[in-house]
Amino acid sequence: MQEYGLQLYSVRDAMKKDLPGTIKKVAELGYAGVEFAGFFDYSAKDIKKILDDNGLKVFGTHTGLGELTDDKIGATIEYMKVIGNKNIVIPGAPIGNKAQQDATLARINIVQPILEKEGLTLSFHNHSHEFAKKWFTPVFYPRLTGETSCGLEVDTFWAFNAGIDPVAHIEKYAARIHLIHLKDGFKKKRFKPAQGMSLGSGEAPVEAVVNKAIELGFGIVVESETQKPDGISEVKRCIDYLKTLGK
Repeated sequence: MQEYGLQLYSVRDAMKKDLPGTIKKVAELGYAGVEFAGFFDYSAKDIKKILDDNGLKVFGTHTGLGELTDDKIGATIEYMKVIGNKNIVIPGAPIGNKAQQDATLARINIVQPILEKEGLTLSFHNHSHEFAKKWFTPVFYPRLTGETSCGLEVDTFWAFNAGIDPVAHIEKYAARIHLIHLKDGFKKKRFKPAQGMSLGSGEAPVEAVVNKAIELGFGIVVESETQKPDGISEVKRCIDYLKTLGK
């Protein structure tokens, strides 16, 4: 079976209450690794021990540009090296107007070579709004791919929600993709907020995405945003669904 990572935002409430116990449960469910969305004040050495005790690897970390400023990037790099992470992913950034976009792109272009010199990759995680057209504001995704060489973590649900074929998107940007975010959900509907859901509970082309990601050799990170009825049950539903696909 394909190895899958879990984005720990899926179990964020449980992580706040009991990080070691939650990571243990994730391993017991059959996930091969995790992608962090915060460390809840645990030291890098403690995180590394928890991972090793449970036989898990790090697929990546969601690390905001605020942790990659001139005064913080050194400590961030050291933390990543200790826990064994190679993939730093920007989970989102200010892009609401051209000036914000300019600043975000400029910072990416400064940070990326610093990380690469240390053996780390930098990727950007999309939502749907990076593809959206707004009055007087450029569409951000073409700027990201055209004005930087930043890698991509393709969130296939949010691409789908934005009206983009996620499989075609993966094929188009294959040379720049470091990770795939896999979740389910529905296409954008007017006046109804979107949310990524557990695998098998929406209309996104999950199986086709899995097939393409496996074909191209990309790491796959599962995420469910709902936590209903609770995060652990939802991430169990996701891995059970993938087992039914035989992938």
